[in-house]
Formats: sequence, C-alpha cells, structure tokens
Amino acid sequence: MVSVADSQVASSKEERAKLDRTLPDGTVVIIEVVGPSAEATALRALNAAGGDVVERKPSPRAPAKVAPVGSFGGIVGNAPPMKDLFHLLERIRSSSASVLITGENGTGKELVAKAIHQQSRRGAKAFVATNCSAFNDNLLESELFGHKRGSFTGAVVDKPGLFEVADGGTFFLDEVGDMSPALQVKLLRVLQEGVFLPVGATEQRKVDVRVIAATNRNLEEMVAKGTFREDLYYRLHVVALRVPALRDRREDIPLLVGHFMRRLADRGELQKTLAGETTERLIRHEWPGNVRELENEIERLWVLSGDETVIGVEHLTPAVARGNSPRSDRPSSVHPPSMPPAGQTLPAAVEALEKAMIINALRAARGNKTRAADELGVSRRNLIRKVQAYGLENPATWSGGRTSG
Repeated sequence: MVSVADSQVASSKEERAKLDRTLPDGTVVIIEVVGPSAEATALRALNAAGGDVVERKPSPRAPAKVAPVGSFGGIVGNAPPMKDLFHLLERIRSSSASVLITGENGTGKELVAKAIHQQSRRGAKAFVATNCSAFNDNLLESELFGHKRGSFTGAVVDKPGLFEVADGGTFFLDEVGDMSPALQVKLLRVLQEGVFLPVGATEQRKVDVRVIAATNRNLEEMVAKGTFREDLYYRLHVVALRVPALRDRREDIPLLVGHFMRRLADRGELQKTLAGETTERLIRHEWPGNVRELENEIERLWVLSGDETVIGVEHLTPAVARGNSPRSDRPSSVHPPSMPPAGQTLPAAVEALEKAMIINALRAARGNKTRAADELGVSRRNLIRKVQAYGLENPATWSGGRTSG
C-alpha cells in the first residue's frame, strides 16, 4: 500500500512533500521533495519507481502503517508458496481477466480476491462477494441477477442483482462449484457477453464486471463427470491461482501469529506474547481449518489468558496442545454404522445410514458444515438440505461438543 502525506507549505515559495510505498516484500520506498510543485514531483518519482498512489493520509505528521514483512494487499506470508502467489498477483495487477482461485477452506481465498481488486484499476469501484452455496437455485438467481416486482411470490418491489451492484467493479463468487447447471449457463452468458436477464424481466441488462470465482472442489473432475460446464470452466480459468494450505507453509505461522496478536492488541492496551512452547505447538499442528482456524485459536488464547502477558500451552485447545498426525496417516473420521436390523425396508435402511453418516461427519467436523460436506463428498448446499430434512439443525440433536458453524 502507498500512503501520501499532504504537502506542507513552508513558505509562499517552498513546498514539502513526503511519499512512501510498501512493496510486497516489505521494503519501504520513501521519497521526500522540497521545492515548488513538491508533491507532483514526488508523485512522478514514485511512479517511475513502480509505485501507484492509492491512499492519501490527512496529516504528514501521522506515520503510515508499515505492512508486515512478507505481505501483499493484506495477505501475510513469506514462505516460498506465498512468494510465488504474490508474484502472480503482481503480474495481473493491470488485467481485468477472470480469475479462478482454488484452495482448501480457510486458506483466505476471499482475501486474495480483495487484494486482486484493490490492486487493480477497478480498485476504486465496488467489490461485491457472495457464496453460491448459501442459497437455493431460485434465491441465488434473484441474488445474482435481480428480479422484477411480481415475478414470484414475495417479490413486492424491483430488486437489483449483485451483478448490477458490482457494475464497473469486481464480483467475487465463492463456492462456484456448487452452482446448478441452469445457473452455470446464465453465468456463462454474463462472462461472454456482459448481459443478463433479471427474473421476470423482458429486457436485458448490460454490465462491465470482473468476475473472480473460488472453490475448494476439483472443477476438472466435475467437468469430466458432467456436473460443471466445460465452457464455463475455461471462461473462469483465464488466470488460475491456488492458495496453499497452512500446513504447506508452516514457516509463516509465527508471522501470522504476530499479525493476529497485533490486531488483538489494537483493541485494548494490553500487550501479550506467546511462550516459546506455545508457538512450537502451533507450528506442529496440522491446521485442517487453515488460517481461519489459526486466527480463531489465537483469539481464544487471548481471551482465556486474561491479564497474563505471556500465554502458555495450558490455554491451547486439546487438539493443538497434543498435536495431530499427518493427514495421510489418519483414517477417515466418517464411518458407516453396522448392518440394519432384519425386516427393515431398503428405503428406511438407506435413510438411517444417511442420517447416521451425517451425524458422524458433523461430530467429526465439530459442526463445520463445509468440512463435513467435504468428508461426505457432497456439496455444502446438499448437506444443509439433508440436515434440515432430518431435523439436525440444532447441534444438541447430534453433538455433545463444541461447534464451529
């Protein structure tokens, strides 16, 4: 990020301007000019050095916040996989091409999408995000493309869709792999021609939107199975980025811990640090929930440690404190139940098996439906439907432990 200090007029003939920019590798470039047209001269010099001014600070006396060493657009990391990712992000700054971001849940795909938007020429325009697995087909179509009054029950007013809201900016479609074939066709039309038809409308709308899509599913396999359109896949796959799992960049864990601790310290006056053994346990943990799980763990440590300034291992969650075996060595946490009793019909047996497997998966994932859906090999949307059908919305019906949503 670049910050600009407003120029100061030392006298009627002399100006002073100081500009700085933090590069992705953490290097801070500072340019200070004294003299006539100081700010314009400093701006030209900074741009010649490869910097784009994106933020203006109100006071030259207020120092700009320096990004953590090893960061890009709010993304923290210094491991080789993250450096490769930052290099790709730097190369696509001036592009408006569609981007497909893949990676496990909790790796920070939306954060990457925001960084792409903020660093692009569309950065001053809207950034709109939605999760395709959070709606059924009818609601998702209305959410994306809008609807006309009276087009369906409950449509009492005209409603603009998110594509219209994002016009001129960037639209982030998370979990695009959960989109139905019918909506895939309509998304493809927007990508190809920039037009769509709101629900119940007779006239097309035209928009200029950059689409960034994300998924934790293997779209190539889905294309091969016929559950995801091949032409849509290639439209989204113009630029492909993969966000590495946290276990593949363990050297970033201390950097991320410091980032989260500083952010928590900003909320109050107390400064805290982790004991050396606590940090070692964090580094050894497998982190199936990736950066999101680490962030939650750090916040939990902060809360449970109270007024302690050095946080010990006694506050770690049991799984983190004891460490996990490598994922490849762990058997699946979902096990089917034993054979049903004699005399039970096949539909009843199938229903009982399905319900039991869902309960097992929810328990193993501590209520995280995305992780449970991955374990079961179904989409999150389908799992939510099954949970509702079997009356499992209340965690008390299947779990005696803590849940993570």
